[in-house]
Amino acid sequence: MNRNVVAGNWKSNTGFNEAKSLTRAIAEATGDTESQVIIAPPAPYLAALKELCGAALALAAQNCSAYDMGAYTGEHTAQMLADVGVSHVIVGHSERRQLYGETDEVVAAKVHQVSAAGLHPIICVGESLEERESGEHMNVVKRQLQKGFFDVLDAAKAADVIIAYEPVWAIGTGRTASATQAQEMHLFIRQWVHEAYGQMADRMPILYGGSVKPENAEELFSQPDVDGGLIGGASLNAADFISIIKANDKWITAN
Repeated sequence: MNRNVVAGNWKSNTGFNEAKSLTRAIAEATGDTESQVIIAPPAPYLAALKELCGAALALAAQNCSAYDMGAYTGEHTAQMLADVGVSHVIVGHSERRQLYGETDEVVAAKVHQVSAAGLHPIICVGESLEERESGEHMNVVKRQLQKGFFDVLDAAKAADVIIAYEPVWAIGTGRTASATQAQEMHLFIRQWVHEAYGQMADRMPILYGGSVKPENAEELFSQPDVDGGLIGGASLNAADFISIIKANDKWITAN
């Protein structure tokens, strides 16, 4: 797995024609990129957009069921996603935890389903402003990693994981963790992965997911344990997203 990753989470945005245009523009820009580039469009578009992605652009789902196939109205399973060409699934995003009540146990069940389907989980972890200000931020992230990752996957399966650190207080608020704050938590996560799984930690992508923009991407990506980003709003603008990819590529080339 390429340690350097830029992933775009479109959330519940874009009409179908807009999604096709955005996918084409990003696909055209990823032919010679050093980073692995992933897009996560709305679920109804996944099968159709797969045909537009090309070889260099990977496709992710924003969510999946915690269950296998069965009588679960409205759910889509990890295996269904695999069948239409999805390679990654975002699991445990803060919005799923906050708005839909997903617990660590639900996240763990989804990680298991994603891994069992042969896909790459993008496991999101992060703390609220209250948890950071109370000094509990590292304990919160450690708990999320333990319950949603280590308790679920053995070393062989863990090698397929991407971790995304998203300080909840910096998502959609216009606030961004400083490069120093991001590096501190990314280093903590890498050390935790090393303790849990050994040297695999050196190859695992750990992405920053808190309001990354073209203006701050290079500074964030220059940190030694920040391997790219899980991009929200800026991924909806092709020029901005491509600029962020180039910022990550620049840091890769420099090292």
